[in-house]
Order: sequence, then structure tokens, then C-alpha cells
Amino acid sequence: MRKAILISMLLFWGITFVFAQKAIKGTVRDAAGKGIESVNVNLKDSEGNIISFTRTNKDGIFNLPVKNDQVTGYKIEASSIGYKKQSISILDVGKSQDLTLAPSETSLETVTVKNRPLLTSKGDTLNYRTADFADKQDRSIGDVLKKMPGIEVAENGKISYNGKSISNLYVDGDNLLDDKYNIGTKSIPQGAVDKVQVIQNDQPIKMMRKNNISDDVALNLVIKDDAKLKVMGDATVGAGTPNRFDENLTAMLFNKKLKFINNIKGNNIGNDPGIDLTSHNLADYLKRLDNNKPSGLLSTGAAGVPSLPQNRYLFNKAGVVNLNNLFKFNQDLQLRANISYLFDERRQQYNKFSQTYLADQTISYAEFQNNEVNPQKLRAQFNLNKNAEHDYFNNNFILDYTPFKTNSAFAINNVAASQVLKQETFDISNEFNYRKKLKSENVILLYSYLNRTSQPENLNISPGLNADILNNGNSYLGLSQYIKLPTWYTNNYASFAFLDGGFAQTYKTGFNLQQQNLNSELYRIQNDLSSELVSERTVNDLNWFKGRVYADATYEYTNDKLKAGLSLPVSYNHINYNDPVNTLDNSLNKLFLNPSLNIKYQTGIENYVSANYFYKNDLGGIDDVYRGTVLKNYRSLFANNAPISESKTHSFRGEFNFRKAMQMFFFNASANYSNTELNTISSFSLSNNIQQRIVLPLENHIKNLSASANASKYLFALKSTITAGVNFSQSKYSQLQNGELLPFNTKTISYKAAIEAKLTNFINWSYGATYAVTNNRADVADAINTSFRQLRQQSTLAITTVQNVYLNLSAEHLFTHQANQPNLKYLFADANVKYKLLKIKTDLEFGMTNLANIKQFDAIYLSANALTTGTYLIPGRVAMLKATFNF
Repeated sequence: MRKAILISMLLFWGITFVFAQKAIKGTVRDAAGKGIESVNVNLKDSEGNIISFTRTNKDGIFNLPVKNDQVTGYKIEASSIGYKKQSISILDVGKSQDLTLAPSETSLETVTVKNRPLLTSKGDTLNYRTADFADKQDRSIGDVLKKMPGIEVAENGKISYNGKSISNLYVDGDNLLDDKYNIGTKSIPQGAVDKVQVIQNDQPIKMMRKNNISDDVALNLVIKDDAKLKVMGDATVGAGTPNRFDENLTAMLFNKKLKFINNIKGNNIGNDPGIDLTSHNLADYLKRLDNNKPSGLLSTGAAGVPSLPQNRYLFNKAGVVNLNNLFKFNQDLQLRANISYLFDERRQQYNKFSQTYLADQTISYAEFQNNEVNPQKLRAQFNLNKNAEHDYFNNNFILDYTPFKTNSAFAINNVAASQVLKQETFDISNEFNYRKKLKSENVILLYSYLNRTSQPENLNISPGLNADILNNGNSYLGLSQYIKLPTWYTNNYASFAFLDGGFAQTYKTGFNLQQQNLNSELYRIQNDLSSELVSERTVNDLNWFKGRVYADATYEYTNDKLKAGLSLPVSYNHINYNDPVNTLDNSLNKLFLNPSLNIKYQTGIENYVSANYFYKNDLGGIDDVYRGTVLKNYRSLFANNAPISESKTHSFRGEFNFRKAMQMFFFNASANYSNTELNTISSFSLSNNIQQRIVLPLENHIKNLSASANASKYLFALKSTITAGVNFSQSKYSQLQNGELLPFNTKTISYKAAIEAKLTNFINWSYGATYAVTNNRADVADAINTSFRQLRQQSTLAITTVQNVYLNLSAEHLFTHQANQPNLKYLFADANVKYKLLKIKTDLEFGMTNLANIKQFDAIYLSANALTTGTYLIPGRVAMLKATFNF
């Protein structure tokens, strides 16, 4: 009986409690009036304590249960990612409590994925925790970067994030390596890096961050605290067969005052140490300087290199000293010195057969070359930088000295000869940049760049070739082509920026000057050892002056979702060039307006679309107007008979960038189109022994279309990163050969896929494949049509066999198909075993490359209406034993 009474009382109280509960109802909508799903809705009392909470349904409706209706004056607070937090006071419990949320800034609050691997996002910075992607066999941070979803590392070391090349690689926030970051990714131990940060919209200049319209992406390596306390590095000693060596010594320090990575290395196993000196954004830098000058007019006519990784074909004996030091006087002022010297000796041997298809004939030639190449490069760069909130100073001094010598024995169509090419470039420049932020928040900028370059070149060939053209049909001993091309250049401007909230107006005015003198002479050496000019038409004494005065008005706007910029540069261009030897005296005056427009719209918190357009007028340089014939290489004579080349280009680009960072999914797609109108064309006269080029005045167009899509995803369950992509490009252009004007249409489509997988705790596997198809067709009757297909596959298996013993097996397969040619198939395999002596911090390593001992490689090259097949001598099997001491 008592139990029945007790149960009845509990039921009564429960019913009373339920009926006593009241609900506060309402709706959460966006600015367009649409209900927002899954919004967090909290009821807070006057002291900010949460009394009740719930989430909205798919229509944005919520019900907040309360025990009584004494909640007048309490607040309802609604919050959701992507919207600004909103709250309202309750005035009448019986009425619907409606809230409207406005979009928030595009930056995310710090969010952490608790499932491994760890990834955090804050604002424009995405953080990868290195330890979550690293394996025991990974030595450097570059090994780990390849495994991080969204990040791609090319064979030459260039890093991209979600389809966009990075602008800088910072080490603990400092630009130690100045775009030559390969030495950093190869040398910095992955265990010393706590996080890899991807910084979108990177703006290194502090005073510009408030009105930041930058679209650059940078990487920052966050060094662990304990790794900042001491000098780190490693020393490697390696020897192998046949007659191989590989040595390396690296020391680095990353504390607050001093950072350095200093390295000396040398080898003859095909690893080019000069790749550490690669400037990955050099093209953008030269474009900004606007100092167009030919890099070299002469060559040995080499056939290029085979389509293989460099360490599979390179015969070298090379060494490099690479010193990178940065000292910080205080938080805002620093001095950086980057000094390097490369010495290399290379050998190259190949046979080449080339065919050029014309409407009524086929031009063919066969050649053989045995080259000994000696490139050297000395570079000294000193940078003084002050980066404060209200003033910015940057002075960059660079000295480059690059002597280059090639000795070559060759035969063309069974005619044997030899050649020696010497090139010696000396380049010195200083770039000055000063910005000052005024009390009004406006910014003034002063800029000056000064450059001096000398480029002497000398090509000697013996015995004399093509006697019917160059020596009236009589045999002779040889040819000597001399060229000198000194250049002076300066660019100077001042600008003033008016800043008002998210709107910025910048007005710039300046001038640049370029002065050059091209001296060239082509001599022939007769059988009696006398020397004479080949003809009066093989001499140049060309004086060139180019002056440009310009002004630019730029308007930029930025807010949470939109970034837009409009630039309206106008310039007056004057060019004068004269050559008394060739009775040449011309001048040109042009007024150009080159507008550009760019828009970036944030479609979501992590997604954006962008578009840009520019119209640009370009004028050619001194190498477009010289009249005297130049022996470009042993089978090419070049000259010009046209005015200064002028191009007019319309260019469009669109891009969609998407990511789900917490799910580690990245996707990007882009499309580009350009249409260039030219007033000159290169006319080639081809025979089986020689080609002659002359530039003629003839209007023509070059049209380029390209599109790409790439995706990257981390599969949590499989602990694997997969990537996939497709690229398409099409070019339409014309060639003038042997009097025939041939319009060509070239199409290439390529597919790629890759996976980095952790199969077990002791086995890792990687695989990558690229398949490309190229078609060339002449848009005329009885069209010339050539096609080319290639599949390249690479795979690596990394195994921890027993404790501290690691085995690596790798293979690379290459398949090439060309119509009417035999298929080419190659399979390269390598093996490597490493044992770690932990007590003495030493790795013992034994490896063999090219296990199949392949010593000859055949390659096919396709361009327009030309097909070239080449046979290269490559290193066979190489065995190496190395010891690496880590400190």
C-alpha cells in the first residue's frame, strides 16, 4: 500500500513538473530572411549564467524550455560559425523571440579536430602539426610536407598550397632564405619543427596589414623551443662504386637574435647541388623589375635533357657552398646575408634525329654530341630591413657572377666538328624601398632600382661548316662568333596611398631607363690561319636606348567578403636605336594604357572565387632589331628585318578555391585565356644542314586556353593522403617556314593521381601516376598531324624491418607512345637500407640505384610540326655506403 501511495505521489509531482515547464519559442534567420539550421541558442540570466539551451531545426525554429515565466529581462543569445553572435532581451515571454544574424568575418575561431592528425585553423592561418604526418624514416621537413593534404612539393622543390605557389617560406616568422628555400626543406630536421603554418593573404609589411589586399600564400615553419637553444646539423660521408662520392656538412641555428643555415656539399652521383639555389618565384621578380634583356644569344645547340628525374641521367662532379645568415638587432630591424658559390663539371652524350614536316617536304637531320659543361655561379646578397608599424625600409644589394663554358665534339649528318662556348655574365644591382605611414594613416612610398650587367659570349667552331653559305663553297678551318652586350638600367618611382577604412587609393609616378650596346662579329678562319669577317652583314654595333615615364592610379576595396582592385597605368615610351654599320637609325614613341581588374569574393568561410583581367602592351628588346647575322649555334643563323616587335595581350583568369580544413579536403579549379596580337613573325628557312631565321613584319595572333582542377584529401580511417588532378591546355599560333605560313593547333591534356599511405605501423607506401596526351595539327588542307602519349608511374615502399633498421624499395616506370614509332618502356628500381645508431646519433646507409643497370635512354620530343627522337647515355647501377652523424 505504501509503495502504491509513493508511486502515485511521484507520478503526480512529475506531471505537475511537466505542466509547469514553459517554452520560449522563436526563429533565427539570416539577412535574407531564411531560417538558419543548427544555431546554438542560449537563455542567460542577468548575470550571464546559462539557464537553458537548444539548437534550431532545419527551418531555424527553436524551443527553449524554462521552469517558470519569471524570465523577463533575461537574454536569448544565438551563435553559429560564419555569423556574428546576436542577443536580444526578453520583454514578453508569450511572443516569438526572433533574431537575425549577420555574416561574420571570414576568419575562423580556433577549432581543433580531436581525431588524429591534429589540424587547427585561426583566421588566415592553417596549422599542421608535424608529428601527426611524420614517420620514423622521414629525415627533413621536406619529407613531411609531401604527406600533408593540400600541400604539393614538385620535383624541383617548389611548394604549392591548394594549387597556388607559395610566395615565401618563413622560419619562425623570418624570411631567412629569400625564395631559395630548397636548402631549408632539405636540411631542417622534421623533429625540430612543431607546426607548419599556411598563411593565406600573406602581407609581410606590418603597416599594410590593416588594409591587406594581398592574395599571396606563404608557409611558416614553427621551430620547437628546445630546438632553438643549440646549433643543429649533420655531416655525411659517402663512398661508392664506380668511383662515386657524396659529402655534406650542414649547421643551423634558430634563436631570436640569430638564425642561419650554412651548408657545404659535393657529389658525383647525379644530385645537382645547384638546385638548392633555385629561386622559385624568379619570373615574378623579373616581371616586377621590368628590365627585359636577353639571357644569352649563343648556345651549343644541345638537344635538352631526357624526361627523367635529374639523378637518373646526370653525369656530374659538383660542389656548393651555401651560407644563409640573419641577425636581428631588435624586433623591427634585421640584416640578412645570403652567399653561395657553385662549381660543376658535367658530361652529356646523345644522338638525335629530327624531322620537320612541311606541306611538300620533310626536313631531316641527324646529330651526335659529346659535351663537357662547366657551369659556375657566385652570388652575394645583402639585405637590410626595418619593418615597423609606421615606417618600412628595405635595401637589397645583389652581385651575380656566372661563368659558363662548354666543350663539345659533335657530328651533324656525318660531318664531324668541335665547338667551344664561353659565356660570362656579371650582374650587380641595388633595390631600395621606403614606406612611411603618416598620422593621417596615409602612406608614402619611395622606390629605386639600379642595375649593371655585362654579358660577353664567344663561340668557336672547327672545322668550318656550311661552306656554301659561309665561305663561297670553299673549305675552311673554322668560325668564331663574338658578342658583347653591356646593359645599364634604372627604375624609380614615388607613390602616395590614401586609406579610408576598407578603401585605398594609390597614385604612383616614375620613370625607367635602359641603355644597351650590342657588339657582335662573325669571323671565319681560312686554311692558311688568316682570319676575316664572314661578310659585312655579320657585324653589329647597335646602340639601344629605352625610356619610359609612367603614372598609375590604383583603387582597392576590401571587406569581410570582397576584395577588389582596379589599376589604370598609363605610360609614355620612347625607344631609339642606331647601328652605323648596318645604316640603321630608328626611333619609336608610344603611349600605352594597360588597365587591370581583379576581384575576389568569399563565398563561404573557407571558400572563394576570384577573377582578373588585364590588357597589356609590350615592346620588344634589342634582340628583336639587330640587323647583322648572328651564328646562334653551329646550325642556326639569326637576323632581323622588322621594326620593334609590339604585342597587345588580353588575358582573363578565373579561379574557385574550396577547402574543408577540419575534414582535410582541398579543391581548386581555374581557367585562363589569353589572346596576343603581334606585329612581327619569325621566318625560318630550313635545310637538312642549317636553319636561318629572320624576323619579318607580319601581323599574327597567339591564343592560349588552359584549365585545371586539383583535389587533395586525407583519409582518416586509412591514415592516407590522396591527390588527383586534370590539366588541359590549347595553343593556336602560326609558323612561317620555307615560305609557308602554317597555323597550328596544339592540345595537351594530362591526368595525375597519387597516394601517401600508412599501411601498418611499420609499412608506408606511396604511389603516383601521370598520363599526358599531346596533339599537334596544322589547320590547312592535308593537315600535318602528330600525337604523343606518355604514362609515368612512381612507387615507394618504406618498411621498418626490425628496431632501428629501415628498408626502402622504389620503382619508376615510363611508357611513351608515338604514332609510327616503336613504344618506349623503361623500369628503374632502387633499394636502400638504413640502420640508426641512436647512442651516437649516426645513421649507416647502403643504397643501390638503377638496379637493372640501364645505361641508355631513348626519348621522344614533339613540338608543332617537328618530331625529335634522342638517345642519351645515362649512368648505370651505382652503389653507395654513407654515414651521417646528427648533432
